[in-house]
This record gives sequence, structure tokens and C-alpha cells, in this order.
Amino acid sequence: MMNVITKTITLQDGRTITIETGKLAKQADGSVMVRMGNTMLLATVCSAQDAVPGTDFMPLTVEYKEKFASGGRFPGGFTRREGKASDYEILTARLVDRALRPLFPDNYHADTFVNVTLYSADGIDMPDSLAGLAASAALAVSDIPFNGPISEVRVARIDGQFVVNPTFQQLENADLDIIVAATIDNIMMVEGEMNEVSEKDLLDAIRTAHEAIIPQCQAQLELMEAAGKTVKREYCHEVNDEELRKDVREKTYAQTYELAKSCNTDKHSRGANFKAVCEAYKANLSEEELEEKAALINRYYHDVEKEAMRRAILDEGIRLDGRKATEIRPIWSEVGYLPGPHGSSIFTRGETQSLCTVTLGTKQDEKLIDEALIQGKERFLLHYNFPPFSTGEARPQRGVGRREIGHGNLACRALKGMIPENYPYAIRVVSDIMESNGSSSMASVCAGTLALMDAGVAIKRPVSGIAMGLISENKGTNYAILSDILGDEDHLGDMDFKVTGTEKGITATQMDIKVDGLSYEILERALAQAR
Repeated sequence: MMNVITKTITLQDGRTITIETGKLAKQADGSVMVRMGNTMLLATVCSAQDAVPGTDFMPLTVEYKEKFASGGRFPGGFTRREGKASDYEILTARLVDRALRPLFPDNYHADTFVNVTLYSADGIDMPDSLAGLAASAALAVSDIPFNGPISEVRVARIDGQFVVNPTFQQLENADLDIIVAATIDNIMMVEGEMNEVSEKDLLDAIRTAHEAIIPQCQAQLELMEAAGKTVKREYCHEVNDEELRKDVREKTYAQTYELAKSCNTDKHSRGANFKAVCEAYKANLSEEELEEKAALINRYYHDVEKEAMRRAILDEGIRLDGRKATEIRPIWSEVGYLPGPHGSSIFTRGETQSLCTVTLGTKQDEKLIDEALIQGKERFLLHYNFPPFSTGEARPQRGVGRREIGHGNLACRALKGMIPENYPYAIRVVSDIMESNGSSSMASVCAGTLALMDAGVAIKRPVSGIAMGLISENKGTNYAILSDILGDEDHLGDMDFKVTGTEKGITATQMDIKVDGLSYEILERALAQAR
């Protein structure tokens, strides 16, 4: 009944990770149990055979869940059962999602669900650093098309030495803590916090992570072959009309390119101008043709817009709003704007704006943490809110989304190390985004610094943050690194690299890569430009 296949990966310090498939959840498209010590995670993946008609994106859902029984504990609350995902579980799921999503084929649009569940934990090894490996291995033993494998590892610097996948206890003494996702060839994602480290130290940590990831990816390739899953399923999720694609480009590219280099600084006006070109093309079609081809025209025109923006930057060095690659948008800020909170600030960079407040409290105001493996209190909180009006959208606001939790966590990591250890108060920072056109989490860092100082918090040093972008071609042989990216440059570009720090060094970073062939030279230049 079972064909159990196991692969073992040995870390540099002698610890082992085993990946087992064929024993549990065999009706899923792919399932594996990953074990390190007594920490065990089950990852499953299921993907629909066909896409929902009209879907032109990758509908991927990643969930990470920790069972309280994994550590021999009862859940809290009246029901005594697991409830909605905690912030930690959401952040771990986002780490996995951001590494997997760019590697599905562009034309694969079937609903895909990845679930990673912690079933056993010893409180020694940290499960979040194994979640990416487990998810990718489940894809490897499935027939779902995926341009991986990937793996994720945590790297910490402890007493000057880099440690891969440190234990909970080891991490307490670290001055650098990052999680890196990568394929055999390329870095895909970086996220972490550090104690004012240099750019060189961060790059060395990323290199250490990649060296550890390569054998984990190789083990997955061997597991795929042993499971007989080297041939993936056939699919046809897009119907294309190459003549229409060519016609759309021929009749819209020149005008779109002129708009891309027209140096329009108004986001909504610029978007309306691009849309007008597409609508003018549609106006030449009959009602029957338009009804049949409207979706295809929109998709093909999006490609035209992307190409025009990228070519204007690479060929002429002209960004959408007319800035040079290293130029920052105009900044203005104000403190003490709100009389009620203990501290407040406004930080505006271009069309991105944060209104930030600081509230000071006693020990009774500290956040209680009661999760499967982590219990304790948190005295520094940072909450990030992204209301729809910040982008001019007419839609309701329904609670806190995963993106808000992720952006708030990044800003929190950037600032928390600057709070004095003996500071007697609990602190809650809230960043409400008033306008958004790129890099609102970095605006939250700057606004948070100002509001903390306005509240009289004796922070060690001010912290600021910036989002770097990348436009590249020919596997990175021709590229432009962009400072302070716009929303469109994030959406149409190849990298979103957020860096926060003080004058002494980096305090937090988050990087997502959307292209193959990102060299360490590009990373080094991006970090230098961010500084």
C-alpha cells in the first residue's frame, strides 16, 4: 500500500534533515514529512486540473499552521482548539509564498493550495526555516508544473560566526538573523533583522545561506526522480492570438513609449493616459470583436506598457516620473501634528505618505504571546494600516490583511533595536498610510522614527528606509538599479529590495526577486545605492 521514499540532508554541523514521502496524505497531489531532530512538518500541495475561465494570474494560497499538540500544549481560549492564524503563522506563510510564486509558469493559472503544518516540535529547532523546504519538496513529488526546486534557511551571526538554521537558544545571542530562499542558481527572497551591520556582512550571510540551500535543492531533485515525478502535467490555461498580440504592439507601442518617458509625476494621470491608448485601440473594433477579444487586448497591452517602461529606463535612463536612477522623490515631514497621542508625525515621500502615532504604556499594556512554541510578552509594537483610500480605491476595508501584517513586521524589526534596553515603558507605534505609490513600509519606518522622537523616546539613533528596484535584461548583463521605486516600477520591474538602517548600519531588510540571474555584484551595488 505504501512506497515510502526518504532523502537525508546533512548540515555542516552534522545535524540532519530528512524528507519522507509516500506515507501520509497520499491523495494530495504531493505530500512530504520533513524532520529535523524532533521537529516535524507535513507539507501538502493540491492544484486544480483546470483554471477558472478568465483567470490571468497565479491563484496560489499558502497556509502555515502550528498545532499546539506539537509541543504538548493545550490552546488557550474557551474552545481549547486552534483558531485563526497568528501573526507568526501568517509571516511564515508569506515567506514561503514569496519564494514559490515567481517560479510557477507564467501561463499556469490553476487554483493551487500549499499547506504546511507543524505536527511535532521539541522547542530546540525552529520550524519556520524548514517550511520553504517542505513546501518545495511537496511540489517536487507532485505533477504540478514548477520551475524549482527552492529551499529556505535561516542564517544567524553568533559571536562573529554564521550559523545555518540556529536553535531557539542560539538565536538569542545573534546580531544578524535572516531567512533566505533560493534555487540552485539564484537568490529569490531575503528577509530579516540585524543590529546595524554592514552591507558586506549581509552579503556574506546571503552567500552562506545559498551554499546551504544548494544541497537541499539537489536532494529534492533526487526525491522527484525516485518518486517518478520528473514529468509534470500538461495544461492549457491560456488561449492566445499571436496576430492580435502583434497588432496591439504595432499600433500602441510608439505612443506608449512616449508616455513612459513623458515625466508625468501624477500617478493617476499617468495611469489614465496609458489606459486611453488601450481604449483608443479598442475603439477601432466592432462590438462583436471587442466582446470576444477585450481580455486578450488588455493582457497584450499590459505587456506593451511593461516593455515601454523598461526600455525607457534601460535605453534612455528615463523613469516614469522623470527621475534619474539614483534620485529620491521630494520629502516633507512634520512632527507633533496630532495633539492627543504621546507622539505623532507625518512623513511624505512623493505620493507616499504615512501618518504615525506613538502611545506609551505600562507593563500591563505589553502584548501577551501564547503560541504553540513561543510564549512571553512584547513591549514594542508596530501596527501598519493600509486603507483603500490611500490608493483612491472605492472598496470597503475588511480587517487587517496579510500584507499589512507583513509590512508592519518589517517596520517593527527596523525600529525595535533602537529602543534602549532599560526603557521602562511599553510602546505602540501605528502607521496609517494616507497615500501610497511605492514603499509605504519604508515611509512607516521614517515616520515611526519621527513619532518616537516626538514622544520623547530616547532612541539610540534615527532609522530610515528605502525601497530599491531593478530593471534588467539578458540575465543581468544590462541593468539599472532604481532608488525609491514607484508602485509601477515595483509591479513591472524585477526586484523589490527594502533596506532600513541607521548611519552605522543595516537594521532590517526584505527582498523579493522576480527574475533569474541576479548576481552578487548587483546586490552589492543595490545596497551601496540604498545607503
